Amino acid sequence: MANFLNNFFGIGSESETESYEPQPVAPTTPIAPANNKVVPIDRAHSTAKSAPAENGKITLFEPRLYGEAKEIVDELLSHHAVIVNFTQMDNKAANKVVDFLNGAIYAIDGEIKRIGEQIFLCVPRDVDVAGKLAGDFNSNNSERL
Repeated sequence: MANFLNNFFGIGSESETESYEPQPVAPTTPIAPANNKVVPIDRAHSTAKSAPAENGKITLFEPRLYGEAKEIVDELLSHHAVIVNFTQMDNKAANKVVDFLNGAIYAIDGEIKRIGEQIFLCVPRDVDVAGKLAGDFNSNNSERL
């Protein structure tokens, strides 16, 4: 039995073991990619649902539970702008969702803006936001009124 275990684990005598000689490997030429474009990480891992033709889509959310934040981030990962209205959520849970969205926005190099008292606009990197809100305009230029 001892010989069987020794052979099984390769602890046999030297005469029983085979010697290993490495075989030379023929050098291979690296295959050049057909396209030398650099692709951002978030686009490389995205699925077919993030087709560039849908960049004009804006999704509206009115979350009531913290668990709905994942759906919002899924839309951002699909390169869609998102408007989130927190009026139906308590402030503590809304703050947690905003923190979660801030992390996701940072990860995809996007942008988050407050467009109302409890309304936020979240956009991925490839969406530009231009213009000023009336509230911002009046608060910055109150001396003109």
